[in-house]
Amino acid sequence: MGKKKIKAKYVGKTPAETVRNLMKAGKVKKKCCKSKDRCGKCPVLALRRAKDAQATKAA
Repeated sequence: MGKKKIKAKYVGKTPAETVRNLMKAGKVKKKCCKSKDRCGKCPVLALRRAKDAQATKAA
C-alpha cells in the first residue's frame, strides 16, 4: 500500500486550500473520526499529504 498522490486539479496555493478543494469534491470527509489508525478519507491525513507534496515541490 503506497502513498496516494493529490491530483493537480485539487491543488491550491496552501495545503489548507488543497484540503478544502478535496472536501468540496467529496474526496475527503469534513470532520475527522479520530480512529486509532486514520481512515483513507481523513482530513488530517489529507493535510499531512498536502504539506508533504508542497515541501517536495518547493525543494
